[in-house]
Amino acid sequence: MSTESAPPLGTLFVPVPEGVKVSLSGRKVVVKGPHATLSRDFPSEALELKPGANQVVLTLRLPPERKKAKALLHTWERHLGNLISGVTKGFEAKLKSVAAHFPMKLSVKEGRLLIENFLGEKHPRSAAILVGVEASVEGEFVVLRGPDIELVGQCAATIERATRIRDYDPRVFQDGIYLVERAHPKEA
Repeated sequence: MSTESAPPLGTLFVPVPEGVKVSLSGRKVVVKGPHATLSRDFPSEALELKPGANQVVLTLRLPPERKKAKALLHTWERHLGNLISGVTKGFEAKLKSVAAHFPMKLSVKEGRLLIENFLGEKHPRSAAILVGVEASVEGEFVVLRGPDIELVGQCAATIERATRIRDYDPRVFQDGIYLVERAHPKEA
């Protein structure tokens, strides 16, 4: 029988790798790592954060038996885990361009993705690349990289929306830029 006691029901421990520093400023968590510095507000008074040397302790001030309370605690744990992954590895998403009718030309210029000759249109379409996200065109793929998973995902959604087709039958005109790999931690 172990002498170590189990943590209380409403408590989770998030490990902090070496080289990453987690600090708390009011309700804002700041995570500094080798690649970036990220911050996020944790506005709820139902959560108590205690940063330590090699782990962060998340304690819930709600009855932990409730399903919604547990879900909330695990959501915050995942947000904190994403911040730590972002400053150590970064995130990457991949979109694929599909051009069945007209050859599409993609390029990144001045913080925007330019989509030329989409469905034979004379004026190019464009999508903003958010600050903190790096975009590159690799053949028929658009690769987005950045430390913040939410910015990478929002940038991918903006690009998809820029090639939305109206007034055509979507079963015939399937041209566009579509997400094929969601934002995930980059491989080393």
